[in-house]
Amino acid sequence: MSCLVPVAANRAHIIPLVCILCLWMFNCSQEKARGSQDYTQYVNPFIGTEGTGHTFPGPCMPFGMVQPGPDNADSGWDYTSGYQYKDSIILGFSQTRANGTGINEFGDVLLRPLTDEKIEKPGMSYLKVTEKASPGYYTVTLANRVKVELTCTERVAFHQYTYPGSTARLLVDLQHGLRFLTDSLVLESDVEIEDERTISGYCHTKNWVERKYFFAIQFNEPFISSSELERKGKEAAPRYLLTFALKDRVLQAKIALSTVSVESAKGNLRRELPGWDFDEVVENAKEVWNSYLGRIDIDASQTQKEIFYSSMYRLFIQPSNIADVDGRYRGPDDSIRTAANGQYYSTLSLWDTYRAAHPLYTLIAPERVNGFVYSMMEHAKAAGFLPIWTAWGKDNYCMIGNHAIPVIADACLKGFPGVDAEEALGQMIKSTTENHINSNWSLLNRYGYYPYDSMDNESVSRTLEHGVDDYCIAFLAERMGKAEVAATYYRRANYFKNLYDSTTRQMRGKDSHGKWREQFDPLMATSPMNNPGDYTEANAWQYFWTPAQYDIEGMRELLGGQKEFTDQLDRFFSINSIQANKHLGQEAMIGQYAHGNEPSHHVAYLYAFSEKPHRTGELVSQICNSFYTNAPTGLIGNDDCGQMSAWYIFSVLGFYPVNPVNGDFVFGSPQVNRATIELAQGKKFVIETRRSSGSSYPGQHRILNDKPIEDPFISYPVIMKGGILTFEMPDK
Repeated sequence: MSCLVPVAANRAHIIPLVCILCLWMFNCSQEKARGSQDYTQYVNPFIGTEGTGHTFPGPCMPFGMVQPGPDNADSGWDYTSGYQYKDSIILGFSQTRANGTGINEFGDVLLRPLTDEKIEKPGMSYLKVTEKASPGYYTVTLANRVKVELTCTERVAFHQYTYPGSTARLLVDLQHGLRFLTDSLVLESDVEIEDERTISGYCHTKNWVERKYFFAIQFNEPFISSSELERKGKEAAPRYLLTFALKDRVLQAKIALSTVSVESAKGNLRRELPGWDFDEVVENAKEVWNSYLGRIDIDASQTQKEIFYSSMYRLFIQPSNIADVDGRYRGPDDSIRTAANGQYYSTLSLWDTYRAAHPLYTLIAPERVNGFVYSMMEHAKAAGFLPIWTAWGKDNYCMIGNHAIPVIADACLKGFPGVDAEEALGQMIKSTTENHINSNWSLLNRYGYYPYDSMDNESVSRTLEHGVDDYCIAFLAERMGKAEVAATYYRRANYFKNLYDSTTRQMRGKDSHGKWREQFDPLMATSPMNNPGDYTEANAWQYFWTPAQYDIEGMRELLGGQKEFTDQLDRFFSINSIQANKHLGQEAMIGQYAHGNEPSHHVAYLYAFSEKPHRTGELVSQICNSFYTNAPTGLIGNDDCGQMSAWYIFSVLGFYPVNPVNGDFVFGSPQVNRATIELAQGKKFVIETRRSSGSSYPGQHRILNDKPIEDPFISYPVIMKGGILTFEMPDK
């Protein structure tokens, strides 16, 4: 059965589309629409690189396997991407990293160009004024006067070093990696110097995940000598010091990676980067990036464009396609498999990205959606349940919930072809009925909640997050005509009501005897690593609103009605924080709203269903203007593989997917005068604003193709048909 499932008659606005997703057709329409516009000029890869954004400035390709760039340090929460803008030391340039995550991983195959300085130094200072970056390109000049330039294809990093003289040295460090709570990192390695231009091998590492990476390094010039440095302690991988006699002072290195084998890494290199024209690779990267960035065109100030297109850029960095050019990849069970469509995606930060990033992909990167869903389904076949948080094809089981479910259900309900809805629903049911890591269904169903005395921590958050997934299964099953399955999961989705304490008006920890946790402070944030408790990187106030993603009416009933629902929102956005801790998700605060972490991301849009719908527009504008800037400190909170960026993109356009699967986008307040979304088959959806003294609050009057919209949302099928959406807004 395909994903073209039947739809209940009373929900005609979510009729799934028969999507024609051929990449060539989509790209052709994009090129025609964009003309010669260069959107890369507005991207600032340094946004979010200082503070807690945890982004990186190095080059990458959309959804690519490699992300070469500078590493300032190899451990510490500040250095989860390996980089902090304010740091003055560079250890070297590794080939892989994640965009804006909260735990260190990757940092494979570090190279550091040297002249005559001592190798014992842990790093090297650099000239900050020389550091520049744009999509597909990074450059910096080190204190030893070596100019470093980086670019890449999808699977091959390309380095170019210009030395001050003809004699050059290079450190190749295979022990290096971005580490989290470990000292050794590499468990074993097998590395070979094949000849004076080639080094290849593999490393088996254990950090956030246990994984294997294979590599092949090729140089444009032969090295005249090589020596392996002495290994220290538990080090299991070599470090080589190479010396070159350069003809024109330029040394180039190509580093190809694979999850499969050395030969596969070489195959990636041969297919993607057979030559040595560095500038050509840079230009190709720029062209590809323009094909993605141009999918939304906005009429805005220079500053707004820089924030917006930098957000677009980060949205498309990950998930990463880790399949080789021949489609092969190493699965979660360590077996070699072949992706039928040549795409197998990892770095899936699903606890974050199901909320907005994946719904946004269905609008502006539809040709990738089938690959995302295929990857999650294949992971489930190999691992026994749907992925939770994957890196390099392996699950680290980080965070809670089973949030591949809303992503897959959303693709089914929107009519994306190529996915068997029966099989998808089967995997969802299997993943939510058979106990596995982070999920104890027998315990949950026995009590109708997770008792805090029956698990180590996060009992309330786990219950509420599972409710989101259960609702998504129920909603899909209902549309497929499977009433019994739908009823079971709708009942489970209501478990949140078992944790509502009418006295404190919060979702509160309850033990296996039905008694509330006695010591309860709704302002106290908890987190598994830093302050274990009932909530995940949040407090009771912030997690209270989780069920509102799918059951606003149920939340109203719990609170006592519309007025009480509005009053609860008012309190949420006005109660001041006490000693807010960024390590507990307390960043970018407005009252108890914490924009720096995902549980709060939908809450401003809930005012659209309250007695004060104008507050949504006011708050969205405040968040956009207060917490997003075009500076290294321009992100407050992890970008989390594009989720923070996706929130901004949606909010600039004027709507947001509060519910991750029903196809509705709740109206907010557009932040630009005009935006044009390029859709498949050459269609366009245009958002424009009209300023008028007659409008009582932002977004009150909305007109689609000359017809007023009464609902507080617009649906996915309506957007995909194309048209003009006009917001009549008050004068500023």
